[in-house]
Amino acid sequence: MKLISWNVNGLRACLKKGFLEFFNDIDADIFCVQETKLQEGQIELNLENHYQYWNYAVKKGYSGTAIFTKKKPLDVKYGLGIERHDQEGRLITLEFEDFFLINVYTPNSQRKLARLEYRLDWEDCFRKYLNELKANKPVILCGDLNVAHNEIDLKNPKNNKRNAGFSDEERAKLTELLHCGFIDTFRYFYPDKTEAYTWWSYMRKARERNAGWRIDYFITSKGTNSWLKNGEIYSNILGSDHCPVGLTLL
Repeated sequence: MKLISWNVNGLRACLKKGFLEFFNDIDADIFCVQETKLQEGQIELNLENHYQYWNYAVKKGYSGTAIFTKKKPLDVKYGLGIERHDQEGRLITLEFEDFFLINVYTPNSQRKLARLEYRLDWEDCFRKYLNELKANKPVILCGDLNVAHNEIDLKNPKNNKRNAGFSDEERAKLTELLHCGFIDTFRYFYPDKTEAYTWWSYMRKARERNAGWRIDYFITSKGTNSWLKNGEIYSNILGSDHCPVGLTLL
């Protein structure tokens, strides 16, 4: 089974930059996108043999997630079921026979960490939600988590210590999640791989210089180790300031 996750930073824009070519070429069983920046009815995607699930933000042109899957899920849930966290279309959960698939677009802490308090509240609620799911069946989480976990996960760690996405508080929340019994699958396959990034600023030719961050993940609950075959970063795929990431399961 092949799974793909991609923060498209505006799906309508990404469609003009090769989204469908990659979608068709990769032929994933489940394809998750974040930051769709859409409202219902603003786009019509004809994706043969795929079920489509969309979660839209209340605010127009902001955030949003979607999942395209070949197999119909047993159940679909949008959001956490917590009103203060369910206004921005950040979460979709599909339940399949053998696992839960969660697509998430984690809130950004913003410049000068202006939204850090909200972000940490989200992290605690989201971790509780994942642990509740994990108690029932295995969990596969993917998406833009808006955090580079360790220094190996970004080009310039020393210059970003108090910047959004690399604050001690955000990194600690991801550590806490992993300690609850979850696996960062890319590091499971490639524990020491450097210069493996999934997001690059549009400024200063960052992508050309590969001055990036790894902030897009596939994270699975422990016990799925025997399922894991390979993890990939498709850094050659353009169309967004993020590139797609993939997970192949046996």
